[in-house]
Amino acid sequence: MIVIPAIDLKDGRCVRLRQGQMGDETVYSNDPPGLARQWESQGAQLLHVVDLNGAVDGEPRNQRSIEAILKAVRIPVQVGGGIRDLPTIENYFSAGAARVVLGTAMFENLKLLEDACTRFPGRMIAGVDAKNGKLAIRGWTEIMDQEASEFVTRFKGLPLHAVIYTDISHDGMLTGPNLEGLRRMAGCPVPLIASGGITKVEDLRQIRALGAMLIGAIVGKALYEGLMDLRAAMAAVA
Repeated sequence: MIVIPAIDLKDGRCVRLRQGQMGDETVYSNDPPGLARQWESQGAQLLHVVDLNGAVDGEPRNQRSIEAILKAVRIPVQVGGGIRDLPTIENYFSAGAARVVLGTAMFENLKLLEDACTRFPGRMIAGVDAKNGKLAIRGWTEIMDQEASEFVTRFKGLPLHAVIYTDISHDGMLTGPNLEGLRRMAGCPVPLIASGGITKVEDLRQIRALGAMLIGAIVGKALYEGLMDLRAAMAAVA
């Protein structure tokens, strides 16, 4: 299992939100490429970059910052937020993204994910966000009447790289991950990446103990607040 630093972009700045609330942010950097280089220098194997404005607006809003990050580092970068069509997916891959994350768009049109997987096998990620087990879309502003654990069964047979499962009630709260929610995702037919609430190294060990399907954990606020050391975290779960 690998530890993946998160870089969330809002209005060109690196921020962290509490429970996905766009008005409840903490700004950590005005230099996204510099922050990406920082995590790379500390040994990060992969970066998770999200266009928060894009996730809400339904189209890329921080593309210039994302492209600057892609040029600034040599390690792989996975990109999400506001990606609703194949041309946008193609643009990010052309710019150097290693993988692209689809969220809201695939809930509205699963064929888009299927077509993207056919075009880019093994390079697409499904971003599944949930609150109290229910799917959350449009930058977490809408809660659907469908269980996340049921929806992911539709991915069987798709050449996805992974599913990112984010519990938004834990995200940015430094309260630890929703381990029960991750256990409910055990029926997911593709590898899982955990996200939301991860605060300490012990959280990572507990996630790893859930099984081999857990291939990664995205960590944000705990790294930015100095509650977790990236090198130590990676060593603990390597």
